[in-house]
Amino acid sequence: MNLSAPEKGLINDLRNGRCTIGSWITLAHPAIAEIMAKAGFDWLTVDMEHSVLTIREAEELIRVIDLCGVMPLVRLSANDPVQIKRVMDAGAHGVIVPMVNSAPEAEQAVTAVRYPPKGRRGVGLARAQGYGTRFDQYLNWANRNALVIVQIEHIKAVDNLEAILSVEGVDGYIVGPYDLSGSLGVPGEFDHPLMKNAMKRIEAVGKDSGKAPGIHVIEPKPDELKSRIKQGYRFVAYSLDIRMLDCACRNGLNSIMS
Repeated sequence: MNLSAPEKGLINDLRNGRCTIGSWITLAHPAIAEIMAKAGFDWLTVDMEHSVLTIREAEELIRVIDLCGVMPLVRLSANDPVQIKRVMDAGAHGVIVPMVNSAPEAEQAVTAVRYPPKGRRGVGLARAQGYGTRFDQYLNWANRNALVIVQIEHIKAVDNLEAILSVEGVDGYIVGPYDLSGSLGVPGEFDHPLMKNAMKRIEAVGKDSGKAPGIHVIEPKPDELKSRIKQGYRFVAYSLDIRMLDCACRNGLNSIMS
């Protein structure tokens, strides 16, 4: 595992107000992770929530991303301390935790990432710890630099946002627009007044919290990416592997058929 110096780590970029851009990986082939890592992203997230990736495949993707010098993150399938422990031991530099709706749920995620006395993570020896050769170095790194991003994707989370973002160890948040709109009864209607009001509250509370604001630009549209950065988002996910592949294929074919 590549333990970056603290001043060069992703967490410090976010704390210092720098915008970071990453993407999502849902396909298991390591070549996909290598191609995307070499493209210049600051971080890449291995998605274990909306994919069929196994923990073994996730470990391989984490390894490839890490060896390419990019920060490997994992979007969990749930706020599960056991899964958090396993992906962190595999070498993930942090986790993105879905459906965090309260401060206790945020605290659960943070304590699962960190070792005692700051947390409750079980101690084991795997890739992250150099297979036992550098546990002390990793322990020092993990308790200072492991990233915890909570997903705000339900109206309950919006209502409890001040408390969630006040939890020590939560480094930032990322909006899940589809699930958030669904919780409001208007799935996919991002221009609906209820959705716009929820987003305004997230932006206001997020700004006051000082935590890194994040959003996922699902479709690979550079103009929307630029717009989100101008809006002040600092943890920005630009599309995902399957959407980039689909759009590239369709746009190429459409260009010769039109």
